[in-house]
Amino acid sequence: MTTVTIHKEKIEKQGGVVILSLKEYQKLCERAVPTYYLKGKKAEELDRLVEEGLKEYERGETIEASSLKEALKVYERRQRRQG
Repeated sequence: MTTVTIHKEKIEKQGGVVILSLKEYQKLCERAVPTYYLKGKKAEELDRLVEEGLKEYERGETIEASSLKEALKVYERRQRRQG
């Protein structure tokens, strides 16, 4: 068993301490992310966007990049060549 020492002043300064198992902490983190459910027209628009993206992926038309900024630059270059 490991002993952990926490100074009372630090606890008071930070407003307390919570001790959770790793499993409980992970569950808490998962529940902290909001879940949205779309209905109607917005849901249909999103479904079409996902379907279009999957088709582009299957055709090999996706962009590989290490960041969004880099991906946008590659996309702009492709658009200029096609346009």
